[in-house]
Formats: sequence, structure tokens, C-alpha cells
Amino acid sequence: MVKRDKITEFAVVLHDGTREIDRFETLINPERSIPEYISNMTGITNEMVADAPKFYEVARQIVELTEGAVFVAHNARFDYSFIREEFQRLGYTYSRKQLCTVRLAKKVFPEIGKYGLDALIRYFGIQVANRHRAMDDVKATVAVFEKIMACEDSAEGINDLVNLGIKESRLPHSISLERLHGLPEATGVYFFYDMFGQVIYVGKSINIRKRVMQHFAKITNKASKMQQRVHDISYVITGSELAALLLENYEIKLHQPDINRAQRRNAYPYALYCYHDSAGYCTLAIHKKNRIPHDQFEIVGEYPRIASAKGRLRSMVQDFGLCLNKTDRETGPGGCFRHKIGECFGACLGIESPGEYNERVREAISSIKKSVAGSRILIDQGRTPGEKALIAIEDGKYCGFGYIDETTNLRHLDEAFDHIQRYPETPESLKIIEHFISSNKLERVISFSG
Repeated sequence: MVKRDKITEFAVVLHDGTREIDRFETLINPERSIPEYISNMTGITNEMVADAPKFYEVARQIVELTEGAVFVAHNARFDYSFIREEFQRLGYTYSRKQLCTVRLAKKVFPEIGKYGLDALIRYFGIQVANRHRAMDDVKATVAVFEKIMACEDSAEGINDLVNLGIKESRLPHSISLERLHGLPEATGVYFFYDMFGQVIYVGKSINIRKRVMQHFAKITNKASKMQQRVHDISYVITGSELAALLLENYEIKLHQPDINRAQRRNAYPYALYCYHDSAGYCTLAIHKKNRIPHDQFEIVGEYPRIASAKGRLRSMVQDFGLCLNKTDRETGPGGCFRHKIGECFGACLGIESPGEYNERVREAISSIKKSVAGSRILIDQGRTPGEKALIAIEDGKYCGFGYIDETTNLRHLDEAFDHIQRYPETPESLKIIEHFISSNKLERVISFSG
């Protein structure tokens, strides 16, 4: 969903698994003009919602009505994101267990083949008066849900989807399913403790609840260790994924959790490196670091996944007009593909001299380092609406992160330091930042000079 999208109509049916027990519906004044394509699809116009309540006027009623209930919807993630976003604008965290009837229908009726709401309406012969109106779509979803509930295997499928496949028998004795469902669906860092209060695992996720539940749903050696040893859980919401990555890295260095140890031994296993071929051209390639003879080759960048390294190399080739034959992305005799389409100057054919070509390669390599050079503030998503996260870099060194009101105008780097908590730089800090910048995930970057 787009963050400016707003709800124009809300409908809910309370159901006990057998029958309907309550319902509520209302138009919502979205406090903005309804796009024409939405009006065409739903039939809801600006005139219809002009006197309707605004979302904050019915928010409490929605919370009370759905308290303790499971959020059931067709494509639940999509609908749930709209509700959560509306509540987040009010500074409230709306959190409910979720059940997607698309996924559930696939489990219970594997023979159907198509699982969109229209397809299931046709398959089950459900009567719908006004498709794409809130209550009519809810009633159609209820009808689908009741068809599913009538099947013998539905209870097990519902339990698996709501609890992400977790069996209570595999949970640590002191951790309940309710405790896991109470974790936030937010970006941050989570901590697992043993019975002595020692941190045994640190992780980061853009959805803490989902990630923690996944740990206990898996059947692996690591999951088994967690099931046996975890006694307590805590978390820190960061809002910013970059801040979460940096905090996770710091906390692992601080606590040295033994379950993390094996997986963190080589967190950046892939390297983009360069060497000179027999003709003197600087050649770029990607390989696992432990297979590169470091005394012969220059490491340009280190990456957590091979896809990240390939993406960086692809950008360098495109941005600096490099030759594909002078990388490990294309080999073979003759001119490379980019030369054939006029985007390579002919290093592959010896037309461009090694000196000229290598100068451009060095510029491309320097461009990687520039993303974290100098002094700058990286602006990312905050923990609440109206807040932004700040990640500070001074003279090419990571300093820490913090938060600021989105309306605050930072004119000097020193002003940013009033809002951040300082953290020591680790060998991975700048790698994390560089990789995040290269992925174009930040909202913006403010550079300072002098």
C-alpha cells in the first residue's frame, strides 16, 4: 500500500466459527479527495463520504469490537496493512492475530486452482450484491470462511496459519503462544535470554513478531537450541531497518551470544574484487572471500549475499561504461554485449587502452567508498508517525543513531548529535551502511562540509 492511501469504508462481521454474532459498517471520510479509479470500482464518491465520520471518530469502537478476535480477510496482509496504517497515524499500535482465507482455501481446497475472491464466489455459488463494497465483500469472505470451516481439516489449517506453524509442544516452557502474539509487528532488534538472564541470541527483523515466531516453528538444530534454552524475550523498536542492523551488530559484539556465534563468523562471505588480466586490464569478479588469494587480488567490497554483490557490479558497469568481458559476468571471444549496443568503448577488443579503461574502473571503485565518506546524516523511517531516524557519519566514521521530529531542519552536523545515541564503530558498521545506501532504501541523505 501507499502511505497516503486512506480508508473510505469499513465493515466487520464478528464470527464464532459457526455463526455471525455481531457486525458493524460505516463510510469513512478519508479527509482527502477519492481518486476517480477508486470511485469507479467501489461506487463511493466524495459526496457520499462528506458527512461520514473520520477514522479517528470510530477507531475506539473498532478496537473494542475486535479485541481478542482473529483478523480474517481475503488477502489478509493487504487489508490489515490499511487498518494498521490508519491506527499508526493516530499513534496507536493495532495488533491482532491474522488469518488469510486465500492461504487457508489453498490448504483445504487444493483442487480449485484459482483463489481470488471472485473465483471462489463463482466456485461456491455465493450471491454478492455489490462487489467491492466493504460489507458485501466481508459477507462473501464470511461465506468462504464457513465453507472452509465445514471441512474436517480446517481446524489444523487455521491453527498452522494463525500460529505460523508453531506447535505449543515445541515452545520453551516459559514462553506461551499468547506471549509471542503480543510481540510488536514492527522493525527492531529482539533478544533471547536463558534462565540466568544471559543473552543467548540477538536478531533483527522488519516484523519482530513474525520473525520470533518463525524461530520456534522451524525444525533445525538452532531452533532446537532455542526451544530448550530460551527463558525470556525482549525487544527494541527502531523503526529504521538500518538502525536495527547497526544495533543488532553492536549488541552481538557486546554480548557475544553463543547461538549467534556460528552464523556470525562470516556475515559477509562474498567479495567483489579486482585483478589485472594478461593484457593489463583491471578485471572485476565476484567470489567467496575464503577462495580469493588476498595477496594477489584487491577486495573492492564485501557483501552478505551474492545477489548484493552482483547488483553492485551491475551498477558499476552501467554507471561507468565498463566492459562485460572485463568482469566475470560475460566471458568468451569477441566483443561483449555492451559493445554491440554502443555502451562499451571496446576494451574487449583492445580498442580502448588498458590505461584509459583502468582509470574508469578506479573511478567506479572510488564511488563505492564515497557513499560513506565525509560527514552526513542518513534519514530513515522513525518509530512513530512524524518521527525520523538519524544515522550519523562524521569524517567517514559511523557515530550512532537517534530520532528527531520530521519537521526539524538540521543545518549543522553538531545539531544532529544532540539527538543521537553514540555507538562505537565496528568493522562491519560501514559495510552495513554502504550496503544499505547502495540498495536505495533510505529516505534521504544530508551531507555536510567543513
